[in-house]
Amino acid sequence: MSTAVTLNFEKESDYLNFDINDLVKSASEVIVPLGHINSFAARSPWAGLEHQTFEQVARRLKDTCDVDIYPNHALLKSAFEKGEINKRFLEEGMKKWLEIQDLDIPRSVAEQYCRNALEMNQKPYHTSVGPEVEQIAKKMSHFKNQIPKNYTVLTYSQRIEKTGKESIAEDLNLHIIKWCKLYLDESQAVWSMPNREEGFYRAWKAMIQYDPALNHGIRKQLKTLSEDAEQVLTEVLINLGIPQAQLQDYLEAHLLALPGWAGMMLWRSQQSSQEEKLLLDYLAIRIAMEWAMVETHLPLPTSKVEDQVLIEPLLLSWAQWGDMPIGEWTKLTSTKAIARLLLADRFDQFVRNHLWLEAWEKTYEVQLKEMILSKQPKAAQQTKNVMAQFAFCIDVRSEPFRRQLEKVGPFETFGTAGFFGLPIETTELGSAHSHESLPVMFKPQYKVIESSTDVDLKHYKQRTNAANSISHTFKTMKHNMLSNLLLPEISGPWLSLQTLARSFVPQKAGYAMRKIREKWLYKPSTKLSLEHMHTLDSELQVGFSEKEQVLYARQALNMMGLTNHFAPLVVICGHGSHSTNNPYSSALDCGACGGASSKFNARVLATLCNLPKVRAALETEGIVIPEETVFVAAEHITTLDELHFVYVPQLSKTAKESYDCIQKKLPKVREEANAERIEQLPTLDSHYKNLKEEVQRFAEDWSEVRPEWGLARNATFIIGERKLTEACNLEGRAFLHNYQWKNDVNGDILAKIIAGPAKVAQWINLQYYASTVAPHYYGSGNKTTQTITSGIGVMQGNASDLMSGLPWQSVMLSDEEAYHEPLRLLIVIQAPKKHIERLLERDQAFLQKLQHGWIRLASIDSEGHWESWS
Repeated sequence: MSTAVTLNFEKESDYLNFDINDLVKSASEVIVPLGHINSFAARSPWAGLEHQTFEQVARRLKDTCDVDIYPNHALLKSAFEKGEINKRFLEEGMKKWLEIQDLDIPRSVAEQYCRNALEMNQKPYHTSVGPEVEQIAKKMSHFKNQIPKNYTVLTYSQRIEKTGKESIAEDLNLHIIKWCKLYLDESQAVWSMPNREEGFYRAWKAMIQYDPALNHGIRKQLKTLSEDAEQVLTEVLINLGIPQAQLQDYLEAHLLALPGWAGMMLWRSQQSSQEEKLLLDYLAIRIAMEWAMVETHLPLPTSKVEDQVLIEPLLLSWAQWGDMPIGEWTKLTSTKAIARLLLADRFDQFVRNHLWLEAWEKTYEVQLKEMILSKQPKAAQQTKNVMAQFAFCIDVRSEPFRRQLEKVGPFETFGTAGFFGLPIETTELGSAHSHESLPVMFKPQYKVIESSTDVDLKHYKQRTNAANSISHTFKTMKHNMLSNLLLPEISGPWLSLQTLARSFVPQKAGYAMRKIREKWLYKPSTKLSLEHMHTLDSELQVGFSEKEQVLYARQALNMMGLTNHFAPLVVICGHGSHSTNNPYSSALDCGACGGASSKFNARVLATLCNLPKVRAALETEGIVIPEETVFVAAEHITTLDELHFVYVPQLSKTAKESYDCIQKKLPKVREEANAERIEQLPTLDSHYKNLKEEVQRFAEDWSEVRPEWGLARNATFIIGERKLTEACNLEGRAFLHNYQWKNDVNGDILAKIIAGPAKVAQWINLQYYASTVAPHYYGSGNKTTQTITSGIGVMQGNASDLMSGLPWQSVMLSDEEAYHEPLRLLIVIQAPKKHIERLLERDQAFLQKLQHGWIRLASIDSEGHWESWS
């Protein structure tokens, strides 16, 4: 092993003048923070790359990581055969693309070439190169320089591995995975990594010299590194000879090599000031190890075959799709030959897949347009006497439940963001810990504490501690060298009975265990700290001032469009889920709020809206809530399609009548919603004797890999009045947010919906999209082969990247057939054209998303005219 390079900083500074912290921060935009799996939050994996077009990012990821983010041929073919892609839109897209190409080719010739290239059932593309092709290509080799070729920065370990000589990139990843697991472990290792309190880099530096997986020369070389991570990262980048113009690209390539582990480091660096340099430590370790492993190969040759334009495939493509024999090329002038080569080079697989995707999306948009416009009432309908109003989360799983609820009674439903605009952190009764109950893009501003009487709280804590102590004792014994030998003898009989019950009668066993636990714990009646109080125990303000109470109540009512015509009973519905033995259980709760149920937020808002002083203040602003109207809170359990009331204060006479009516109607709603949803879940039996029991089995069976579909097949975000979609069966594919443009003179409400709920919906949409098109990279693979690692996430096997997305079973119907349709989110706004123009002018980030192909946009004006802005 060669000795380390001695640096001369005075000389190097002439061409290497950079701030390493700024470089790391800029490079981190190619990944997204990845939190713990028990607080799963939907994030777009490309949130930091929206300044580039979707196609540009697709090309870069393919070149850097060999990852395709367009739907593959099998997905597109399946959609086409099911009638989900109208070929007319493919033709229109192809012609539109040709219009912006400045090529000296007859239009009919170019169209025929592109049309043939787009054929779904064409014969396989022949890549074999014969002597004639080689001869023609050699004569035309001087045209290579006239065909632009993008250069992609790869790490040195990746470049060496591409030559097939050594698997350095793979070995480097294995080493980094090992050290990340050791440092981040929070629950599984009996002995934790020494010196963790000094930070990742220093802890690694102290131990790397003893790593038997590295040869003595590399260990000795790494031992001599500085104790300062910033200095080491700077030095190894110089030692590797990375040009200054490529420094950020080089760091990005390393982050993209293991985006899961890097994303966890990024998330941790954002949570605590003590770990704010954690991502820099990660890069210092990774690139220092790479330098030690590749140094004997340096310098690498700068000329690489993979960066050269190959003429042969372009000639063969014209032979197949342009009906142009190879011998015809000798008859063309230089100008015409270059034009044809450029067309073949530009109309590559990326462009073809892009056109297919856009045709798929356009077909869905037209189908949605026809459904909505055909279902509009012909004349103004008389307002019905509404007994109850329900405010649901925009979550797509709310749409079928709302539709069934509106059918069975004089009920009205509204859609709004599921955290109801409350920037709170919550502490539940008896808990010493708080959790944030709002989308991960925001930070809490207030703390709300659930409390009870001293006597009730004391007894509740005793029961809770007793229940938790059993689990704690079991875990302690399992990790103890001596006691774990006795553990099977002690726990065997009970665990055997539990295993048998869970396996053969899962729904009954799960239900019984849950009821026993609930009865044992017996949670007493509680109250919330909604009044502002001064405390030194919390960094956040506990409770709200009177002005803030009015602010958040008014804001929530305005956002959901409920400011008049109040029913006797208003139900604020949070939502949550329930499943067993599911590491992704939090992914089935609120997709925006880190796996938190929003029932707590629902109770806070309902309580605020019942306060007399809040109502009095709202009345002065024109929001008059009748005295008989009472707000209650409930939780929509999406796995069971049940509505559980969590807060019911004293009801007025009419509110009590409404409440009793709801209780009578809910079984029918649950039955209809269950029947609609369970038909979409793959199961061995298509005929159920007891639908309710079957639904409970999905939730309680610990062998069930698909307790529900979650937000799969989400495709559109509709912002408008409920009557716009009330008669439509949107098949649980639509985020629904109430909005009345006539009440939004300044456009502020629409701007907040786009900046908040719409952004969350886009993140959810792109996470499902990415997990479908690239499950090995952006998903988390098969649930049955997942390994929960370090208590923080899942891997495939024991040495993979930390998986960041959804499992295979959340997006696929079977091994061959996808359930989720990977379409970019279509946002539909019910508002006049000038309102949309004002929105795009005010929100440049939203405009950029639209222009760069990260979302699509359509609008419906007051006359019912549909306009596409994509």
